[in-house]
Amino acid sequence: MHVTIEQAEKAIAAARDKAIALGTQMCIAVVDSGGNLKAFHRMDDAWVGSIDIAQKKAKTSVFFGMMTGQIGQLSQPGGPLYGIEHSNDGLITFPGGIPIVDGDGVMSGAIGVSGSTVENDHAVAEAGAKAIGRTELPAHPWRT
Repeated sequence: MHVTIEQAEKAIAAARDKAIALGTQMCIAVVDSGGNLKAFHRMDDAWVGSIDIAQKKAKTSVFFGMMTGQIGQLSQPGGPLYGIEHSNDGLITFPGGIPIVDGDGVMSGAIGVSGSTVENDHAVAEAGAKAIGRTELPAHPWRT
């Protein structure tokens, strides 16, 4: 099941509200479970460079079913995923991308946010994801 446009818009609204509360301007992208852009919002004065980063954070998260910050920890020099950011036409491996998981534990999409510190990016993405679902996939035997 893919995230619906209604869910994507609700996630963006919650993320935007969190960005406003933090006093920052963000680019917010929601992708479906195939990594295709479902909805996008660029707040006034958000950096142009954050457009691409927000979309790539969402894609990275949905491609691997985890938060981009977790992938970043695994992709440090000497780590098991070192160099992964060069795959899939470029991934983003720092915080701000979060899976969107429905009530049945199925990943329906992901949200990616860029425009501030990675801590703020993560907080804004988390607000968006939690507005429409969970952020963690249930354990599966093929996931480590």
